[in-house]
Amino acid sequence: MKKYTDQKLQENETFHEYKARVMDPKSSSFCGAKWYYSTIWLGSGMTTSCHHPLPHRASEEDVRANYKALANTSIRKQERAEMQKGIRCNGCDYCWRVEDLGSSQISDRVYKTVLYEDDALEQAYNSNPEDDFDLKYLEISFDRTCNLACSYCNPAFSTTWVKDIKNNGPYEVLQTDAQDHYTHAHDDAGKYDHEDANPYVEAFFKWWEADLNRTLTHLRLTGGEPLMSKHTWKLLEWFESNKRDLYFAINSNLISKQELIDKLIKASKNIGDFNVYTSCESVGHRAEYIRDGFEWHTWTQNFDQLAQQEHISLHSMCTIGAISLGGLLEYLDWCLVQKAKYNKDTPTFTLNIQRFPKCQSPLILPMHIREGYAQELVHWKDQHKDGGYLHAMEIEHLNRLIDYLKENHNQLGPPDYVGKLQQDFKSYYTQFDKRRGKNFTETFPELAGWYNGL
Repeated sequence: MKKYTDQKLQENETFHEYKARVMDPKSSSFCGAKWYYSTIWLGSGMTTSCHHPLPHRASEEDVRANYKALANTSIRKQERAEMQKGIRCNGCDYCWRVEDLGSSQISDRVYKTVLYEDDALEQAYNSNPEDDFDLKYLEISFDRTCNLACSYCNPAFSTTWVKDIKNNGPYEVLQTDAQDHYTHAHDDAGKYDHEDANPYVEAFFKWWEADLNRTLTHLRLTGGEPLMSKHTWKLLEWFESNKRDLYFAINSNLISKQELIDKLIKASKNIGDFNVYTSCESVGHRAEYIRDGFEWHTWTQNFDQLAQQEHISLHSMCTIGAISLGGLLEYLDWCLVQKAKYNKDTPTFTLNIQRFPKCQSPLILPMHIREGYAQELVHWKDQHKDGGYLHAMEIEHLNRLIDYLKENHNQLGPPDYVGKLQQDFKSYYTQFDKRRGKNFTETFPELAGWYNGL
């Protein structure tokens, strides 16, 4: 069974022991991702050091002059300097909040640092913050073209969401940060949607040809839906004559025509370590509600075809919002069945706690509901942790979610603001149902009493 062989843990070393050995001696806020890891949305020029900090735009002028400015921005360099001094960067509050839950918690900065060799981390810590670094781990989105309009997503990441807002108008009566998501079409995110020349895409391919194809150990394609982007296939065609033994990952909703799945399988044979990440956290009609346009039958069919390929590893990214908790254990049961069926770690799963918009966070649920979900998760974990199919990171993610749900201090804000978030939750899903022909209370009966009382 595959076990994250890219991690630089010593034999029998835990993540806590790794943090104490490698990270803490450098500084209390050190994270290797600030130097070697980047998420870049090439359709808009937005960039960040991983998927947690809020992105900022790389200067178009800087990128035209220096393609490495895609990731080596002035903001990024300032954050490197802060980490070298042990200062907590404001943009990395996701990890700080997890760590502040208690010393037993492992945040994602540990998982994103353990990817790199110790000497590379020493070089980063001792470097001049103004230096440009070639990346080792890169996530890129070529554009926001997507055939789904997931409930927690927004027009910045999906052209189907753009159509919703432009055809039906903005969501109304939203009081909180959801206004930033559902009241406009996020045209800035698609600045180059209808142009052939995109300076950010051009900069990427220049950097790829010059350095990245050699320095990257991990490359991940995100979206939108990357199988719908011409640039995805341009990159995959490069590997036909330039084979590389790197960890290659593609995020796909797997709601694609058979010909694209076949094409993906063919392309995957030219890459040493090929991984498909797909997003799901429920089964059947619950999954189809959460991810509008999703078809459970199509998804499982395409999943099964990919799982049969010995050289492809499959992973599941679970987005944990308020509405995904009720069906999560049924989905995790399904994951374990697949692992047993194929006798390999397919799919591995991650439990990513939804933060934005805040009105969809699990923390908007009242404590008694959250505690009920937490108890169910504890029971499930204890039942399966010694079964041979859960690895350390999956157990850590379960523990993190359990502690998060039981947190008494509501990180969303004071009670009156949480009340506004709950009102936005009700308002949003009422409008979502009307626009999409769905029914919240029929799909999530366990939340119906609370929902109707809002």
